[in-house]
Amino acid sequence: MTTTTAENKQLVGRYLQALSGQAKTRELVARFVDDAALAEHIHHIEAAFPAYEITVDEMIAERDIVALRATFQGTQRGSFNGVPATGRAVSAGLMIFYRVAGTRIVEHWMQFDGASLMSQLQATAPV
Repeated sequence: MTTTTAENKQLVGRYLQALSGQAKTRELVARFVDDAALAEHIHHIEAAFPAYEITVDEMIAERDIVALRATFQGTQRGSFNGVPATGRAVSAGLMIFYRVAGTRIVEHWMQFDGASLMSQLQATAPV
């Protein structure tokens, strides 16, 4: 089934709306994602930052690719990259390209400001 650029953009919008700020169960993710690496990434991040949010700043689409510039926001409640839960609220910028086929996201490419995120998690309280 071939979808239009507008339909692909709408699918990614529905996906982000359904997951952002919600518990990201494997069943919910599977409704939108047919990219094992993306599904595993979501599960990994959700374990450390339950119900994290993605706020879209810009979204553009062409053919089967939907690109967005966004901000990740979450509170660390579980271990992340060797950092035990801190309870800190963090945010970091990101860019993601999704490739859509039919009604599912089948591939993704992401750039994430991980250095900023880790800096926020490892920051010490001012004395």
